[in-house]
Amino acid sequence: MASLASAVLWTTASRADEPPTGPAPTVIVQPDDTLWSIAERVAPGRAPREVIDDIRNLNGIKGSYVYAGDTLLVPTDH
Repeated sequence: MASLASAVLWTTASRADEPPTGPAPTVIVQPDDTLWSIAERVAPGRAPREVIDDIRNLNGIKGSYVYAGDTLLVPTDH
């Protein structure tokens, strides 16, 4: 019985480390949005420059501009 309980707990604990499944979070760029404002909005606990780098990498953005109506993948807050 103890080994069964251990197996259940181990399986449950190992799943806690798995990333959530489903579509990646996105935002739609609004008029007057910047990468900085989006970074502050989607990850308020992180440094905006780091979040901007993540957004650029996720979306293949080379420059500093985004345009109203663009849909951007955004990092999950960690």
